[in-house]
Amino acid sequence: MEETTAEYEIGQLLAPAELRVRTRITVACKTDLGRVRENNEDKFEYYLPEDEATLAARGLVFIVCDGMGGHAAGQIASELACKTFIDVYLHHPASEADAALRAAVIAANRFVNDVSRAVPDRRGMGTTLSALILLQDKAFTVQVGDSRIYRLRQDELQQLTIDHTWVEEMVRGGMMSRAEAEANPRKHMLTRAIGAEPDVQPDIELHALKQGDQFLLCSDGLINHVEDATIAHHLAHDAPSDAVWKLVGHALTNGGSDNCTVMVVRVDEILTA
Repeated sequence: MEETTAEYEIGQLLAPAELRVRTRITVACKTDLGRVRENNEDKFEYYLPEDEATLAARGLVFIVCDGMGGHAAGQIASELACKTFIDVYLHHPASEADAALRAAVIAANRFVNDVSRAVPDRRGMGTTLSALILLQDKAFTVQVGDSRIYRLRQDELQQLTIDHTWVEEMVRGGMMSRAEAEANPRKHMLTRAIGAEPDVQPDIELHALKQGDQFLLCSDGLINHVEDATIAHHLAHDAPSDAVWKLVGHALTNGGSDNCTVMVVRVDEILTA
C-alpha cells in the first residue's frame, strides 16, 4: 500500500495569523502492552512546532488512538489515524482551526475505512481518536470513541470528553445508572469509531486555557483499572513523567487487561508574544 503525503508547505496555504501568546508546556507519555495482549494497538503522537506561523495558526498537537480489529489490524488503524489526522490538520488551508480539525478527522476516517474494505485481513478494523490542541490561549478537544481527555485545574479533575459507547448513551438518556453502566458487559461497545463507517461525526469542543492546567489523554486501558481520584492525585502531586509511569503501573497492578497509554501535558506558562 502506498502512503500519500501533502504536496504543499504549511506557510503556503495557511492564512496568516498573529501569534498573540506563547505557551510553555511539559509533556510526558508512556504506553504499555499490558498483561494480556500480544501486541500494542495503542498509538500516541505529538507535534510541537517552533515557527511562529504554525504556532499561531495550528498550535501544539497531542493525540492518542486505541485501535481495534484483531491481529495487526488495530495497530495499523491507530497508526494510520494518528499520522493522517496530524498531517491533514497542519496542512489544511482553512483559516479556522475547528474546520481543519473536522477535515482531519474526516480524512483519517476515510483512510482507515478504505484500507479496511480493501484488505481482507483488515476488514472491520477501526480506532478511537482523542486529540488535544493548545492554540494561543485556547484548548480544543477532538473526540471519537472511548479514549479520554481529562483536565486538572486547581486540584479539580474534569473529564472533558464524552465516551461514545452504548452504555454512556443509556446513562445520558436516563435509562441506566452510572453504577449499572460500569457493571454492564457491553460497556465497551462503541457507537462511534474511526474507520468503522464511511462517515463519522467527531465531538470538537473549545475550552479556555489557564496557566497551571494539566491535561491527561489516555486509552481505556487506564480507566478500566484506575479511578479518577487516583488520576487526580498523581496529576496534583507528581511531575508529568512520574505521573504517567505511576498511572500505567497502577493499571498493570490492578489487572492490565488491555494496552494502556497515558499522556500528560502541563501548561507551565502562558506568555504574551
